Amino acid sequence: MTVAAGAREEAGLRLGAGIGWRPEIADAVERMDVDWVEAVAENICPGHVPESLLRLRARGVTVVPHGVGLGLGGAGRPDAGRLAALAERAEVLGSPLVTEHIAFVRAGALEAGHLLPVPRTREGLAVLCENVRVAQDSLPVPLAVENIAALFTWPNEELTEGQFLYELVERTGVRLLVDVANLYTNQVNSGEDAVRALDGLPLEALAYVHVAGGVLREGVWHDTHAHPVPPQVLALLGELCARAEPPGVLLERDDDFPPAGELEGELRLIRETVRGSAAAAGGSAVVPRTGGAAVPEATRARLAEEQYALLAALVAGGPVPGGFDAERLAVQAAALAGKRGQIVGKVAPELPRLLGARYRSAFRAYATTRPLTGGYRRDALDFAAHVLEHAEPPLPARTRRALGRWHADRSGPVPPRGGPLRRLGRGRRRGEEAGG
Repeated sequence: MTVAAGAREEAGLRLGAGIGWRPEIADAVERMDVDWVEAVAENICPGHVPESLLRLRARGVTVVPHGVGLGLGGAGRPDAGRLAALAERAEVLGSPLVTEHIAFVRAGALEAGHLLPVPRTREGLAVLCENVRVAQDSLPVPLAVENIAALFTWPNEELTEGQFLYELVERTGVRLLVDVANLYTNQVNSGEDAVRALDGLPLEALAYVHVAGGVLREGVWHDTHAHPVPPQVLALLGELCARAEPPGVLLERDDDFPPAGELEGELRLIRETVRGSAAAAGGSAVVPRTGGAAVPEATRARLAEEQYALLAALVAGGPVPGGFDAERLAVQAAALAGKRGQIVGKVAPELPRLLGARYRSAFRAYATTRPLTGGYRRDALDFAAHVLEHAEPPLPARTRRALGRWHADRSGPVPPRGGPLRRLGRGRRRGEEAGG
């Protein structure tokens, strides 16, 4: 299917009420009354699609791949391999569209492990538009892009979110995935009136809507996807539905999963909100793509320097770039380290079990100066080595022995560090040779 043909087909798409499919709730989702599901694209291997998704597809449930790793707002052009993988997932799942985020996720060798805001400047917009066009030309179905939640803003921004998104849609013809939970997050954290923001969005390009929960900590709203949807977010959904009929609405939940009955209750509230405030059905339009001039390499180079400096401050202990709110960046840095620690704890669940209450603080101390560069499995090994060599106060002997064995079992006979850790590896082998 060509992009143009896909756009015409997707224009009349009606998704209904859906939920984010996650392996932890796969069985529950199959038992629910859902019209469609969304699955994280990077978690699906085309040659090994989870049986749960195949069963859902077989009964006619639409599956939409939702990407988190393209980094369309980054200074570099989208990676061809990542685009090919996203296209392959859309084909395998028979999806009517794919979605991604208006965000950057890496700069140079640094990985954020999170979606970070792009500067709402003319140059930032030009780079984003060109990256979106590159992605559109590589995908077999239409692309929709999502507004993100942010704990901070860039200095010297030139456009409101509505202006930024209107121009993005006008130049590229891309569709929008509007996350009302993210609008609420930005209202709390940045003072951006969420209803006014809705009025500024090009809702004629609406593909579907996300709703999710979060939590307020020390005056900052964290979009956790691990809490129930609050009334304020449902109210924003109602405001959106009064302005445009959404082709679909999806409940996101990524952690601390409640019983299936609670998720079904949230889906009922979403359906009731849509029915109670829906605008007259008129469908969403496919906005024609107007194109644009190629972005000068000097523009990309400037943006690359700015994004690298920001990311270094967030994940590598670098200085706060001029114009940014240092307190907000500190909150974001702590959130990034916490999220990274949670993922490492899932990849290597033995680590939080071995370290107990010390795990969280030890990981944050490690992450402050050790950016993520080699994936989460490598991160788990490096963290274990770091704790063995630098833990303060020192680990209890039993914990140290167990952690040393864990590291040695997963990194070869001699862990890749000198000093005490190397001696521990040699001591363990001598003990095994002696039958100890």
